Amino acid sequence: MRNKTGIITLTIVIALISIYYLSFTFVARKYNADAVTYATDAQGKVDYTKKQGFIDSLWREDVYLGHTLQEVMERQLSLGLDLQGGMHVVLEVAPADIVKGLAGSNARGSQFQQAIKDANEAQKSSQSSYVNLFVDAYKKVAPNTNLASVFANSANRSKINSSSSDGEVVAMLNEEVEGAIDRAYKIIQARVDKFGVTNPNLQRLPGKNQILVELPGVDNPERVRRLLSGAAKLEFAEVYNVNEINAGLDQLGQYLSREEAAEKANRPTAAATTDTTQKSTPSNLEELLAQRGDSAATDTSALAAQTAALTNLFVPLPQGLGVYMKDTGRAMEILHRPEVRSFFPSDLVFMWDRQGIDATNGQLILPLYFIKKPNGQAPLEGDVIVDATHDYDERGRPEVSMRMNGEGARKWRTLTANNVGRQVAIILDGQVYTAPNVNGEIPNGNSSISGSFTVEETKDMANVLKAGKLPAPTNIVEEAVVGSTLGSEAVTAGVLSSLVGLIVVLVFMVAYYSRAGWIADVALFVNLFFLMGVMASLGAVLTLSGIAGIVLTIGMSVDANVLIYEGIKIELENGKPFAVAVRDGFKSALSAIIDSNVTTLLTGVILFIFGTGLVLGFATTLVIGLITSLFAAIFITRLLLEYTIKQGKTLKFYSGLTKNWFKDTNFDFITQRKRFYYVSSAIILIGIGSFIFKGFGLGIDFKGGRSYTVRFEKNVSTDEVRTAMTETLGTTPEVKTFGGFDQVKITTAYLIDDTSPDADKEAEAKIMEGVSKVPGNSKAEIVSSAKVGPTIAYDTMISAFWAILLAVAVNFGYIFIRFRRLAFSYGAVAALFHDVIVLLAIFSLFNGWLPFSLDIDQAFIGSILTIMGYSMNDTVVIFDRIREYLNDKNTRKDSVPVIINNALNSTLSRTAVTGISTMLVLVVLLIFGGEVIRGFTFSMLIGVIVGTYSSLFVAAPIVVDTLQRDLLRNPIVDEPEPAPKKGKVARA
Repeated sequence: MRNKTGIITLTIVIALISIYYLSFTFVARKYNADAVTYATDAQGKVDYTKKQGFIDSLWREDVYLGHTLQEVMERQLSLGLDLQGGMHVVLEVAPADIVKGLAGSNARGSQFQQAIKDANEAQKSSQSSYVNLFVDAYKKVAPNTNLASVFANSANRSKINSSSSDGEVVAMLNEEVEGAIDRAYKIIQARVDKFGVTNPNLQRLPGKNQILVELPGVDNPERVRRLLSGAAKLEFAEVYNVNEINAGLDQLGQYLSREEAAEKANRPTAAATTDTTQKSTPSNLEELLAQRGDSAATDTSALAAQTAALTNLFVPLPQGLGVYMKDTGRAMEILHRPEVRSFFPSDLVFMWDRQGIDATNGQLILPLYFIKKPNGQAPLEGDVIVDATHDYDERGRPEVSMRMNGEGARKWRTLTANNVGRQVAIILDGQVYTAPNVNGEIPNGNSSISGSFTVEETKDMANVLKAGKLPAPTNIVEEAVVGSTLGSEAVTAGVLSSLVGLIVVLVFMVAYYSRAGWIADVALFVNLFFLMGVMASLGAVLTLSGIAGIVLTIGMSVDANVLIYEGIKIELENGKPFAVAVRDGFKSALSAIIDSNVTTLLTGVILFIFGTGLVLGFATTLVIGLITSLFAAIFITRLLLEYTIKQGKTLKFYSGLTKNWFKDTNFDFITQRKRFYYVSSAIILIGIGSFIFKGFGLGIDFKGGRSYTVRFEKNVSTDEVRTAMTETLGTTPEVKTFGGFDQVKITTAYLIDDTSPDADKEAEAKIMEGVSKVPGNSKAEIVSSAKVGPTIAYDTMISAFWAILLAVAVNFGYIFIRFRRLAFSYGAVAALFHDVIVLLAIFSLFNGWLPFSLDIDQAFIGSILTIMGYSMNDTVVIFDRIREYLNDKNTRKDSVPVIINNALNSTLSRTAVTGISTMLVLVVLLIFGGEVIRGFTFSMLIGVIVGTYSSLFVAAPIVVDTLQRDLLRNPIVDEPEPAPKKGKVARA
């Protein structure tokens, strides 16, 4: 073995680096365990505040090799959301609002509004940029209008003018949208940094106006939603009191009275006669409030029947008016009618308080403020805030203290001086947080937001104000929440499946290869150690799907050892000494090892590029595992075998049981190939029929929607859950057993198109309302949830299509480059298409018949790509042997069918051993890996079986049918042997 010293040195260096980076994980675990011990009381209960206090006290202290505890925590091998719980969110910065803002007052035009509406609709099924979609839509509704006439205004004068071309305007729009998304990313990053989460993950998704945020360990999804999607637009504005708009309220009362009278006139006569006995509505609000008095809060049915339209709309409050929460939608619809708006000053804006008031009748009243905004702008905005901190007022209640810059201080002094004795509203994201009475001029630019806040709320408010306001609203278009309970169960399932899978492969290798199997097992341990070390050094996150990748790596990593061992066995059977057999066996296997692993590696890279979530975690460990597997098999195995040779020992590469397995096999694969064509064709035709008549079960990744994993206290029937949810939601959701019979997954499109801040909360409340109706199960909890908007679903589908197409193209190209004949590429690609279609057919046929989900989702696409890599691995090994036989003068004399049949038989032992080892670990993963990845594992298991079949009965036979014609046109030409050097005698 050449460069043995260099290989040993490299191995030692990699081992030391792995130990160094993995050590941070053990140190971090130690301090976490110490924190739990410190915070645990005599009854065994953990005080999480004390635990966090322990961690915080050491956060900036050096604890390990000059690293602070913060640095140690950041360098540990982190667990993903599915293992420790947490929240995954994809935010979409709303480009429509940016475009509207750039258009200024022109955005109110009917043509502009129609173009925005059309662009929003087109975005759901297009991957074009929003600006291009808007421009296309606008040109359809206003074909003769130049874009400059819409966007050239005082705010944009430094970028475009009235004579700018449409191309220049489009460039400006794209630049502004891109800049807004970058600013949004930085602001969200600043908010997350102050949130106090260890190892958060933020990414700007390339080519999209989307931002990925992953927050491990968080247990308050609603708080995260507010933190991430709040625009943090802070405003200070004057407030109209009721007396100042009394005339408008009088007109509103008359308007509503007329409307009510018109409704009565259209009712049946009997009803109209009865209504004439009711009292008329006072036209003056003060009269009305005096008449209603304090009894409005009691809202008795007798008084409600006697009060007229205006009193039914408003509730009197000490400092103004309010509206019952149930009536807020109707109230805003009325107040924003053009004819009603004309009753009030043009600079008046209606705004709700952020918190309701509990009425004595159990209902909630939301205070309504009449905000004064000249020209639609508040006199003072939040960009003047230079600092915001969580604090307490004189009564010890949480508040936010703010400090303004010089300009803000001057404006604040003027605003407070002009409003002594009046209210000034402090508004955040369109809601009035507080509206105190000004007692006097505030000269120093300091102010505070106080009210009925929790400590968490004031901390978050200070955080978002300090980070700054977002340039445009952000919508949560994809979301996944994993509870800590489900995370701990996933850890148990992952560790158990890994250990059992490892033991199974270790035992299998020793059982098949006897003492040589022990060397393969040592190489496997080294491979796993290097794999974990590399992951730790790269800052990779270990997820449940990543553990699945590790388990699969365990099964596939023996492939290189199998190729080497089978090569050594052939050399030993040819009578070569052990040392020579080892050298020649490695040499003959190297080409097949490189080719087969490169094809799998290429597929893994495509998975990594196109994958997210479960697929990305799997791809990370798969790619790293392939590289470390190659190193361990080629170098560690070689070093151990050469050490054995140095000791003067030999090894057996078989056990008593397996000595004659696959020896001198002579199966006739090729002659019977048409029968296998018929079998494959029949399966594919049945699958196509199932596609047409039954279809697929699409996951929310592809169809959009919301899914909730709900755990009940007792076993439940999916029919009972479906009935209860249908009654609650008004539509029938998809309900499937998920894991045990006490757990179901509910999938629905309820409010999926609603982008309002409260939509997620409302949907979750509806789910809990529905599951509470399931007979005999009053207690239920949501252990995980996910949401995928329609835009994300469409993008996922397109990405999946291109990923599969790219994988096929890359493998086609690589096979052609390495084997120089299209016949091999045709065979490989035909096998890939065969594998994909058969796997789809099985998922369609058996969907609903198995006790776990067979939905087509991102995980399924990931499994297809992995199977394509595995199938190519298998196929390339066979192709390599075919090429070897074609280039050998002694075997080339046979016909092409005979050559390829011999190649299939000579590689059969490798095909069987690798297939068995991989299938064993997949069966282990299917049994012990947990419900989350069970469908994924099933597709992998079926894929390995189908991939092995296609290598033998599809790829190789198609090479036979195409290579014979190819050889007639382009026969193999032997390269001339090199002439012997001068003075040397050529050896045979």
